[in-house]
Amino acid sequence: METVAVKQYNLDEEQEKKEIVRHYRALLRSLKPRLKKGDRELVRTAFEMAADAHKEMRRKSGEPYILHPLAVAQICVDEIGLGVRSAICALLHDTVEDTEVTLEDVDRAFGTEICHIVDGLTKISTVIDSNTSTAQAENFKKILLTLADDPRVILIKLADRLHNMRTLDSMSREKQLKIASETVFIYSPLAHRLGLYNIKSEMEDLSMKYTEQQTYRDIAKRLKETKRERTRYINEFIKPIKEVLQEEGFMFEIYGRPKSIHSIWNKIKKKGVTFEEVYDLFAIRIILDSPLEKEKSDCWKVYSIITDFYHPSPERTRDWLSNPKSNGYEALHVTVMGPQGKWVEVQIRTKRMNDYAEKGLAAHWRYKEGSNQSVSTEAKFDQWFTQIREILNNPDSNTLDFLADFKSNLFTEEIYVYTPKGDLKILPVNSTALDFAYAIHSAVGNKCIGAKVNYKLVPISHKLRSGDQVEIITSNKQKPSEDWLNYVLTAKAKSKIKDALKEEKRKVAMDGKDVLERKLDHLKISNSQHNINELVQFYKQPSPLDLYYQIAVKNIDLKELKQFNVLGDKLEAPKPPAVKQPEHISEDHLKHQIPSKKDAELIIFGESSDKIAYKLANCCRPIPGDDVFGFITASEGLKIHRTNCPNAAQLLANYGHRVVKTKWVKNREISFLTGLRIVGMDDVGVIHKITNVISGELRVNIAGLTIESSEGLFEGLIKVFVHDKEELDELFERLKKLDGIQSVSRLEDE
Repeated sequence: METVAVKQYNLDEEQEKKEIVRHYRALLRSLKPRLKKGDRELVRTAFEMAADAHKEMRRKSGEPYILHPLAVAQICVDEIGLGVRSAICALLHDTVEDTEVTLEDVDRAFGTEICHIVDGLTKISTVIDSNTSTAQAENFKKILLTLADDPRVILIKLADRLHNMRTLDSMSREKQLKIASETVFIYSPLAHRLGLYNIKSEMEDLSMKYTEQQTYRDIAKRLKETKRERTRYINEFIKPIKEVLQEEGFMFEIYGRPKSIHSIWNKIKKKGVTFEEVYDLFAIRIILDSPLEKEKSDCWKVYSIITDFYHPSPERTRDWLSNPKSNGYEALHVTVMGPQGKWVEVQIRTKRMNDYAEKGLAAHWRYKEGSNQSVSTEAKFDQWFTQIREILNNPDSNTLDFLADFKSNLFTEEIYVYTPKGDLKILPVNSTALDFAYAIHSAVGNKCIGAKVNYKLVPISHKLRSGDQVEIITSNKQKPSEDWLNYVLTAKAKSKIKDALKEEKRKVAMDGKDVLERKLDHLKISNSQHNINELVQFYKQPSPLDLYYQIAVKNIDLKELKQFNVLGDKLEAPKPPAVKQPEHISEDHLKHQIPSKKDAELIIFGESSDKIAYKLANCCRPIPGDDVFGFITASEGLKIHRTNCPNAAQLLANYGHRVVKTKWVKNREISFLTGLRIVGMDDVGVIHKITNVISGELRVNIAGLTIESSEGLFEGLIKVFVHDKEELDELFERLKKLDGIQSVSRLEDE
């Protein structure tokens, strides 16, 4: 395992004191333009409290620990652009966790606001000991809970992590790998999303320094070796542009800067090229000193000047002036063919835009205080925090699902799509028509049956692209299904679909609740909370709602209530027999328990070839050919469920002893009722084509047919009698091949 050389620390006590004072004075100099009356005394109090609390503590490098909070405060002010109160919080960020200082001490000295931020920093500061992705995701979730509450907490935490990365040399190799991996996994993308591009790039480079040591050194060496050649080329490129800008009277800065080592490495990997073949090792940046009302027009004038000298690549032009990124980034990027046939990226922006680009969210606050010029940016940040809260407020997602949702929604590139009235909606790349429907309103999403994209009919799963104009088509009979979760990308859509599915389950459960109440009333048993809890426990259900639902879909047999003991008005569950192993249930017992039926010949029980009587479960309506299992009930014998039945996981998990292996045998004399949902374009004669395939060509009997049409689309619900799944699959394939048919699916609960 390779090691990183560590710089030796050897200052004496007097030198240390001077070093601490030097850092403290540097912080005061940075804060000077922002200091108001009484602020200097508050900063001094915070410094003295932190210095006293950490006086016996040392970092791994041997340095006095107080140098770390001083450095974090300096980063907050100089590199992120935060103010006096954030600097105070940075000075105190480790005191409550690592020393005798309490939150009450902080509250007394500095007030509620600073105490609240220090408390947030304390809650997210614990380093994870586990390297599992689940643990990392849990930490990420904890961090984002504070971000949605007060963004300064995470901005200070980013400064803390950046300084730790800058001083990582003194840590063990194992610790270096762990912290570097966590940084690139969590903190770097978060810095990017908050608009802190310089910090994001430095974090990525520093992480690579420890995780990809040789590659990092190789690229750094090549950049150093080519620096003189690169500088000469940049000067040649900017010379004519600079002259014209000066003639036109622009106030500006123009310079070239190399791309980060990490981004160069990504290009090498992604494109499979060598260092020499990476064409954009650097970018030209032009920063204009323009008044707000002339910003956009000045940027486009500069674009025109550049393209007078160098030919642009239209597909590589990025206009973030008209549509800024959701983290506030505004600029005009153009890639042009420069001297020697080399492509060169030019970034054009104003001083205000540059401040946003480097300070991100902190700049957003600063401009917000003095003017209304960041209204659109403020709206984008508010929208982003709303997205965070939507993900955080989804109680059903496990941690890794949460992380996937967050990264896919908030760390990816965006697309810009429009409503028929021209309203802009910003969505993650690969979002679908259904995502768009939920972005408009959850009620629109829940009723969505399709869309018109640029006036062309598309299914709900259609992936959108920037510039698309989307009109959503709805039907009052439509409702979300589990499959919809496979068609959406955004956290909002997933959350609303899950809410709708839960609401549907709740409605079904209310029917089960009525059945239970009538049964208890008939048996003269109190419908008390105690008795409901006793039944929940007896039937091994997670909650009363699940109990009611299982009763409604007839997976729970209430005849077992007669076995309960009633003590006063309280139920007491029957005690299980002393010895009753599930495998002792015999085929003979089942066969004698249930009267023989003609369709009993269709199921074989267990490993034997004996055929037994059974019932098909109403919740999933299996047909021959479906993957099935048998479930033994107390009074109705064997019930057959599909393995992908909505209730399968529950039954298999809680009643494994009642599950038996079953399989189908051929019997073409019996037909089974099942349902189809068909969606397609509402053309003349389409219904005739569908019925001709079903009844005419395949000789399948139709039991019922309902058709609804709207906005050029139709939705058909068709009930048919089929002999087995093979026949149903053939029907599916034939219908899907018809012109104008967009989707054919099986109705689970019709």
